[in-house]
Amino acid sequence: MAERTDLTWTTLGGIHIDSIYGMEKAGAPPYTRGIHENMYRSRHWTMRQYAGFSSAEETNNRFRLLLEKGQTGLSVAFDLPTQLGLDADDPLAEGEVGKVGVSISTVEDMHRLFEEIPLENISTSMTINAPAMVLLAMYLVVAEEKGMSRENLRGTIQNDILKEYIARGTYIFPPGPSMRLITDCFAFCAKQMPLWNPISISGYHIREAGSTAIQEVAITLANGLEYIEEAVKKGLDIDHFAPRLSFFFNCHNDFFEEVAKFRAARKLWHDLVSQRYQPKNSKSLKLRFHTQVAGVSLTAQQPLNNISRVTIQALAAVCGGTQSLHTNSYDEAIGLPTEESATVALRTQQIIAEESGAASVVDPLGGSYYVEHLTSEIYNKALAKIKEIDELGGALSATIAAWPQKEIHEAAWNHLNDVESGRRKIIGVNHGIQTENMHYNVQKIDESLSNKQKIRLEDVKNNRNNEYVSSCLEQIRLACESNDDLFELVINAVKHRCTLGEIISTMKEVFGTYMAPTGF
Repeated sequence: MAERTDLTWTTLGGIHIDSIYGMEKAGAPPYTRGIHENMYRSRHWTMRQYAGFSSAEETNNRFRLLLEKGQTGLSVAFDLPTQLGLDADDPLAEGEVGKVGVSISTVEDMHRLFEEIPLENISTSMTINAPAMVLLAMYLVVAEEKGMSRENLRGTIQNDILKEYIARGTYIFPPGPSMRLITDCFAFCAKQMPLWNPISISGYHIREAGSTAIQEVAITLANGLEYIEEAVKKGLDIDHFAPRLSFFFNCHNDFFEEVAKFRAARKLWHDLVSQRYQPKNSKSLKLRFHTQVAGVSLTAQQPLNNISRVTIQALAAVCGGTQSLHTNSYDEAIGLPTEESATVALRTQQIIAEESGAASVVDPLGGSYYVEHLTSEIYNKALAKIKEIDELGGALSATIAAWPQKEIHEAAWNHLNDVESGRRKIIGVNHGIQTENMHYNVQKIDESLSNKQKIRLEDVKNNRNNEYVSSCLEQIRLACESNDDLFELVINAVKHRCTLGEIISTMKEVFGTYMAPTGF
């Protein structure tokens, strides 16, 4: 996007604002101050609100509402069965269909999810991991059946299985097959979907599980290095896939630490990748990231206080140079966001963008003695932890040995003790307590949804060519037994209306399933 030359770069009082202050520039190695020369002067960050609940139609309505109100990117939340590769009619899905995200079992569900949304004009992020290949295949098929080219599709699949083993738990397969699926996505997207990010390496869930900012940076970047290593071993050229790697960070309550965290992470990623892999393309060294404010910081007590927390966290993300941002709704500690609370969350971003002045200057806190000190401290301490991970054989080996799990458990325990003892104050929880008189509208999910999804699923199965389905699934099974690329076979299966659960079950027959260590 061209520079926003139509704007007058002055403060409210009329003081002229230069693009950046200080000797070191942005958009140049090691990218401490930002990955683009003019940052938000050229374009604002993408306002990408995470949304998904109930049926595909309900979520589609929420997407369109947010787009009408000025959202600039989509972010899809899938329900738990979908995240675990289960169809809506699976007995293990009972009671969870559509509860914490949208239920997707077939490509027909995906068609409903994106009805009347111009996929060629908007980027879509999908928070999906173990079954990421299948969900991306469904998205691609929907686009192509609407007449859109896969080469023009923009967006991200999370596809970060290491943090699932470490912090979140929605894994399916053992580490080896899981890493194979991820590198197959890298290879496919590099050739067929050049504008798509095949992974979003997530520190968010590591922080939500209880890590410190330093641990979040160290574990996340170590995971990123592991994915690069696996892809290079597969024979991929780093410059063919690394420019499309993306990251996903949390933004917590300590304003200055969070700003410094983002600055340190950019420099550290540049230094580590350049030293270890010597890429020729400078874009392979740029840490591009999405930010979501801290869900774990939201309180059910005095929930309107969460608006203030979200604002502070969002401002820190902007001052730290994020490429896209989700702001949580104030009622998320109570239930799924209502239309009202989701609108307030989006307006928070818009106020920061248009009224605060934070978007008028690159790296506004660069040069602050305090912020520069914190940047250096986080860099050095995170690097020391990455060296510990290296000594264990890298992120995958460290995860199997439960090293990051133990680190996070200890940090979470320490924080809990600080809150319980009152050493760390949480307003409304252990400080500023008042008698609660809560009267908030809570988003409710239609309890009949599960049956509706089962009927739709049965209808798809009754109106497809089941001989083709059996053939597609057999081809996937044989490819799993060999080392053949799976992506095109999965696309073909989706086109012939194989379900998510059928494809994942076929993979399970060969790959098996996995129980990760707890770290205790």
